[in-house]
Amino acid sequence: MVMEFELQSLNLTSLKEPSIHTISQIQPHGVLLVLEEPELNILQVSSNTYDVFGITPENMLQKKLEDLLDPFQMEKIKAGLLQESLDMINPTKIWARVKGDEYIVFDGIFHRNADGFLILELELAFSQENIPFLSFYHLARASINKLEETGNLHDFCQILVQEVRKVTGFDRVMLYKFDDDGHGSVIAEEKLETMESYLGLHYPESDIPRPARKLFASNWIRIIPDTHAESVEIFPAINPLSQRRPDLTNSILRSPYSCHIEYLHNMGVGASLTISLIKEGKLWGLIACHHQTPKYVSYEMRKACEFLGRVIFSELADREETEDYDYRMRLTYIQSALVEYMSQEENFIDGLVKHQPNLLDLTNAQGAAICFGGNYTLIGETPKEEDLNFLVQWLKNNVEEEVFYTDSLPRLYPDAQNFKNVASGLLAIPISKQNYVLWFRPEVIQTVNWGGDPNRAFEVNTSDGNTRLCPRKSFELWKETVRLTSLRWQAVEVKAALELRKAIVNIVLRQADELAQLAHDLELSNAELKKFAYVASHDLQEPLNQVANYVQLLEMRYEQLLDEDAKEFITFAVEGVSLMQTLIDDVLAYSKVDMQAIEFELTNVETALERALTNLRKRISETGAVITHDQLPTIMADGTQLMQLFQNLIGNAIKFRSDKAPEIHIGASRLEDEWLFSVRDNGIGIDPQFRDRIFVIFQRLHTRDEYPGTGMGLAICKKIIECHRGRIWVESKLGEGATFYFTIPVGGRDRERRNGRKAQNHIFGRR
Repeated sequence: MVMEFELQSLNLTSLKEPSIHTISQIQPHGVLLVLEEPELNILQVSSNTYDVFGITPENMLQKKLEDLLDPFQMEKIKAGLLQESLDMINPTKIWARVKGDEYIVFDGIFHRNADGFLILELELAFSQENIPFLSFYHLARASINKLEETGNLHDFCQILVQEVRKVTGFDRVMLYKFDDDGHGSVIAEEKLETMESYLGLHYPESDIPRPARKLFASNWIRIIPDTHAESVEIFPAINPLSQRRPDLTNSILRSPYSCHIEYLHNMGVGASLTISLIKEGKLWGLIACHHQTPKYVSYEMRKACEFLGRVIFSELADREETEDYDYRMRLTYIQSALVEYMSQEENFIDGLVKHQPNLLDLTNAQGAAICFGGNYTLIGETPKEEDLNFLVQWLKNNVEEEVFYTDSLPRLYPDAQNFKNVASGLLAIPISKQNYVLWFRPEVIQTVNWGGDPNRAFEVNTSDGNTRLCPRKSFELWKETVRLTSLRWQAVEVKAALELRKAIVNIVLRQADELAQLAHDLELSNAELKKFAYVASHDLQEPLNQVANYVQLLEMRYEQLLDEDAKEFITFAVEGVSLMQTLIDDVLAYSKVDMQAIEFELTNVETALERALTNLRKRISETGAVITHDQLPTIMADGTQLMQLFQNLIGNAIKFRSDKAPEIHIGASRLEDEWLFSVRDNGIGIDPQFRDRIFVIFQRLHTRDEYPGTGMGLAICKKIIECHRGRIWVESKLGEGATFYFTIPVGGRDRERRNGRKAQNHIFGRR
């Protein structure tokens, strides 16, 4: 029975990623020996030793390597095994006794596996001599001469497969390049004219799963001379010392995974040779050689192909870099310009968005957003700020790298489908845990040509009682329309974004240092001003008292001589002195707020409110005011300032009452990291256009004849709230009462954080 791979009950990961390196079988064209050093005792052998040496596997386990080789060879081998790298002795021509006194020449390849055992693999040698260096050189030189004649990268790839096919004689040679997501595509092909072309086709990741790609990165050349050959078991299957199957990661004889053999059969392949192409330590792609019938390639020729592949691929990689050079230089210029703009602007964000070139040009994006301090600066086509808030939250919770990029954001973050038209692609750099620079690319609907349906890349077969994967049988052209993807981010664009991140961090840190010093200087200056205001206000009290006393004394002594106008003038003078004294008292109260480094303490808000109501009891009684409140919390605050805050807000509500008795309610609710308080009244209300002006010192909306006062009360309230690192605002309409809101964070005062907030506000352009 064959079941579709979508069956949920199966653990497909274990089926798709088998432990290929521990397969305890080899291909039959060679012999494998697992040896224990230093005596080179034979621990395990392939079970075909009788066919080759005339010795059964059981009898081989009783021997040492020297029992098969002459002493002269053993001396050279033991000396070679002491070298730092076994590559120095690979391959070694080995003359081994077989079936009596007869000798056969082998190519011997040594390597040590992860368990520390020495493995010797023997293949029949085609000649008794190694291919000399000059043969390798001329092989590579002839190919490079052809490559130098073309400047086109596509032609370069085509020459590479042509040269490999000429050397090896395989029916088909393909250059297969891996994509970032693991799938691959054929970018060059040379073949028999009668064979179907695979050029330009894409193949799913499951065709060459992760364990296979890992082995290709470790073992750069791999041959399967006969895909129909029966595998040979390792005897015994379990190593008697390690009690594990042998690790054959670097084995050249290791038997292919059964699913891969079936895959080759479905493609009509009788033999294959694969050469790994490594770039910057990663598997870039493969040179895949296929033959319709069995075909053996000697070890020397395979190494020649590997050498050729490495030399030519290094040229190919250089050509890739050269094609990127102009674009990379352009991005370098843009990056330098942006750094200069940021350094010149007071707000570094302006340097990124207000000039040409700007932030969009650095990555060839259609939209960008700078999230800094909870504010967004947008340029080009971007998601809405509400969507950006959730996206940034997702990045904070899921991304820890210095750069994040994807050409299919909706597949990772499903909510992105709502704004796929502007942001199917995302490139993001974090400036800190809370701050990001984001680039966006819109959806580009594409058609991808696959070699067979990628959604049916394999099947799950349970017909023999065992569950195993079976590869697809069809490799016919299958077209897919790809949605929810953008153009890919190029490596040079990602690198440019990373370099910009470093520059932004350096500029922000430098500006923060400068602003910290400025904040310190301002704090010293403010302290002096507060001290001056306090002393000046205090010293003004005495002469004012003298003016009031002497004017009143003048009125008492010369009352009979004064006419009505004179008495009225004296009344004006006394009222002016009284107003001046009230004003001085308010200035003193304003200067005292935050004058001392008061450490906040646990304060019962209800206690502070009761103290304020006690001070206002006469006015409450005279106006018949009704004051109610919610259950009030205990918070970290200064109790005296809190009392003064309530006294000013409730006093204002009583003062600016309507023709009805004042009704005032104090509310409180807990938000995420702060308390929200409200003082609601039924008074005359405030025109919304003046909601900011009323908190400015000495600002009044009414004449003193209408409502007495100095215009300092709400300014004092604002300063008290700012000292508590909170916010205060009003919501009101004329004739409908007013509600004053203020917040106080959970926790006490932190001067450094407050200074940091001031510095941040300066950077953001807020004063």
